[in-house]
Amino acid sequence: MNKLIVLLLVLLVILQYQLWIGDGGLLDIWELHQEVELLRQENAHLQERNAALNAEVLDLKQGLDAIEEHAREDLGMVKEGETFYQIVE
Repeated sequence: MNKLIVLLLVLLVILQYQLWIGDGGLLDIWELHQEVELLRQENAHLQERNAALNAEVLDLKQGLDAIEEHAREDLGMVKEGETFYQIVE
């Protein structure tokens, strides 16, 4: 009878080890859930960035205001009759 109890306890320990720590166990599943959540957050961030870039592309295709703004800010261009002032702190 003692041998049977010891055998059952050893079997229980082995099964618990595989459940919690072994390949495909709860620890692996928990780590995968964390990784999926990080990837979802990164995906949401990239989707926001893509939406902003798409809006900018549409603005550049449709209107001259965006082109003028980029020329002024990025290239330092001014219209005829305007005076450019640069303030250095």
